[in-house]
Amino acid sequence: MAGTSSLMSALMLMYPLLAAPAMAGSIADIEHVVLFMQENRAFDHYFGTMAGVRGFSDPNVQVNSGSKPVWEQNVNSNLTTSASYLLPWYLNYQGGDFLEATQCMIAGDNGWQDNHAALNAGLNNQWATNNTPWSWGHYKRSDIPVQYGIADGWTVGDMYQESVVASTNPNRVTWASGSINVPGSPQTSSDGGNPYIDNNETPGCETGEFNCYPLSWKTAVEYYQDANVSWSIFQDADNFDDNPLAWFKQFQDALPGSQLSNKGMVGSTLADFYAQAANGSLPTISYIIGPAELSEHPPYAPRDGAWLQKQVVDAVIQGAAYSKTALIISYDETGGWGDHVVPYHSPSGTPGEWLQDPYDEVGYTYSGPGFRLPFYIVSPWTRGGAVFTEHADHNSQIMFVEEWLTAKGKNVKTAEMVPWRREHMSSLANAFDFANPDFSLPSLPEAPAPHTDSSGTYDGSSYCESQYNTTRPTVPYDSQIDPKSVSSLSEQGFKEMRGSLTEGRYIVFELGGYALTNPGKPAMDFTATKATTNHESIAQRWVVHSLADGGNTFTISSAKDGRYIGSHTGLIDSSSGAETYTVGFVAGNGYSLQKENGKFVTVDRDGAVQITTNVAYFKAYSVTYAS
Repeated sequence: MAGTSSLMSALMLMYPLLAAPAMAGSIADIEHVVLFMQENRAFDHYFGTMAGVRGFSDPNVQVNSGSKPVWEQNVNSNLTTSASYLLPWYLNYQGGDFLEATQCMIAGDNGWQDNHAALNAGLNNQWATNNTPWSWGHYKRSDIPVQYGIADGWTVGDMYQESVVASTNPNRVTWASGSINVPGSPQTSSDGGNPYIDNNETPGCETGEFNCYPLSWKTAVEYYQDANVSWSIFQDADNFDDNPLAWFKQFQDALPGSQLSNKGMVGSTLADFYAQAANGSLPTISYIIGPAELSEHPPYAPRDGAWLQKQVVDAVIQGAAYSKTALIISYDETGGWGDHVVPYHSPSGTPGEWLQDPYDEVGYTYSGPGFRLPFYIVSPWTRGGAVFTEHADHNSQIMFVEEWLTAKGKNVKTAEMVPWRREHMSSLANAFDFANPDFSLPSLPEAPAPHTDSSGTYDGSSYCESQYNTTRPTVPYDSQIDPKSVSSLSEQGFKEMRGSLTEGRYIVFELGGYALTNPGKPAMDFTATKATTNHESIAQRWVVHSLADGGNTFTISSAKDGRYIGSHTGLIDSSSGAETYTVGFVAGNGYSLQKENGKFVTVDRDGAVQITTNVAYFKAYSVTYAS
C-alpha cells in the first residue's frame, strides 16, 4: 500500500491534471442564483393531477367529522340544491370554447379574509362557500404543458407554501425580507411595528394600526449589498407593481444613481437578463419580475405566463453559465384557488407568527405559512424529474441564498426572518444532488407567443375576454365523479424523491435492485423482491403516517392490504402496536429507515431484509398508479 501511495504521489506531481482525484460537488459550485416569482396559482389547481406528487392521489388526505375528506367541500342552498358537496373538478370538462376561455377566467378572492374563511379554522372545507366553487377547479397537463414540462424536466416541490394566508404584497414582502412584522418578529417599532397582511400602498396605516406603508425594515438584498454580493432586479416598464423592494421607504428615498435605486427600483430589463444569461455575466443574484399580462395572475393566461417562463428557462439553460446556475421558479400566493393540504404552521402563540385578526373575522390565528403553490428548480443538480418533499415557503429562498453564500465565504444572514420559519422551513439545499450534476436538457413543449394589439402591447386577457361571452364554466354539481375516485384524476407514473420525508404519497423504497415488499397474507413479515422499472407493484408501495407535524418519525403501512409494520419485520392489522420509524435523508445517498431500537433496515445482496447496526440508504420513489 505504501508503494502504491508513493507511486500515486509521483504521478500527481508529473501529471497533475490527469492524476488529481475528482472533487466532490457542493453548493459552492453555484455561481448564479435566479429567483423568478409568478402570480396567484395553487398547487392542486396546477399540479394536482401530476404523477408522483402529493396531489389528487394523496393517501393521507385529511378527513373531517362525518368521515368527509377535504375533497368534499361544503356547499349550501345558495350554490346548489342538487348536491351535498363539491369535489375537485376539471375546469375544461365541457370542452369547446372553454379550452380557451378558462385561460382568462377568475376563480375567487386572494385576500386575507376569504382565504382564512375557506381554511375554516383548519378544516379546509369552505372553498366553495367562503370563496367560490371555481376555486376548487383545476387544470391538467394539456392546459399548461410548459409548466408541466419544466416541472417534470427538473425538480418540482410539492410542499412549498405561500408565506402568508393572504394576497400578493405580504407574500412578496416575505420573499424580499423574511417577515411581514407580525407581533414578536425581530423588527422594532421604528420599523413599522405592525403586521403587513394585505396590499395597502397608501401612506400611513389602516384603522387599527396595521398594514402600515411604506415598510422600512432591512431587506435581504441590503444584506447582500453589505457583503459585496452583486444583485439586480430585472423588470420592464410594466412590472405589475410586483417589485417588493419598491414598497420599502429606503428604496423610495434612495438617490438616483445609488445602488438601491439603480438595482432595486430602476433595475435592468428582461432583455438585459436574456443577454447576460447568454454570455454568462448575470449578477450573483437575480430577481425576475414579469409584466402583468405574463404574470399568470387571473385573468392573465397561464399560457402567456408559460411563454415568459420558457423565455427565462431557455435563456438560462442555453446560456454560457448554465453549468453553474440555479433558477428557482415560484408563485407568490394562491389567487383564490384552493388546495387540499391543510397548511403546516407553528403552534399557537409562536412569536412573529400568530396575531389577533385585525379584521375581526377569524379571531386569533396564524399568519402563515399558507396553502401550497407551484414550485420548481431548474439546474444541472435538479435535473431528472424528481419531487422535493420538504416543508418550504418564501423564506426558504432567502435561506438557500444564505447557505450558498456561506459556502462561498460570505457571512450573510437576514436578521428580520422570524425564528420559527428559520428553524422549520427548508433551505431547499436537499433538492439538489451536487455530487451528480446532469447537464442534459429535456425537450420542452412549445409556448405560443402572447397576443398583442396593433401597437405590440400584450393584450391576451382582454382579447380572450372579447372572444368568449363566458369564461367561467358551469360548476358540475350534477355530474361529479364518484367521491371514492378522486385519485382517478391523477396521471400514472412516478418521481424519485428528494428531501426530508413528508406525508401524502405512496412510496417505494429500493436498495441494490430490490424493493421492500408486502407479500400479502398469510405472510406475517415484509420482505424484499426485485424492483420493477416503473416502480408500479402495489405490493411494494408504502404509506407513511407522521407522528408529529414537521417531524421525522412515522408509522408505515402497506398499500396492498393496509397492514402496518410492527416489531422487527412483522406486519400487523392495526396501527396499534405499529413500530415508530425515524426516517433520515442525506442528499446524494437517500433515505434511512431506523427502528425504535436504533437499528436500521437494509437489504443484503441476495435480496434478504436485514436489521443491522449500520445505516443503509434506500432510494425512494413517490408513485401514482390506479391499481
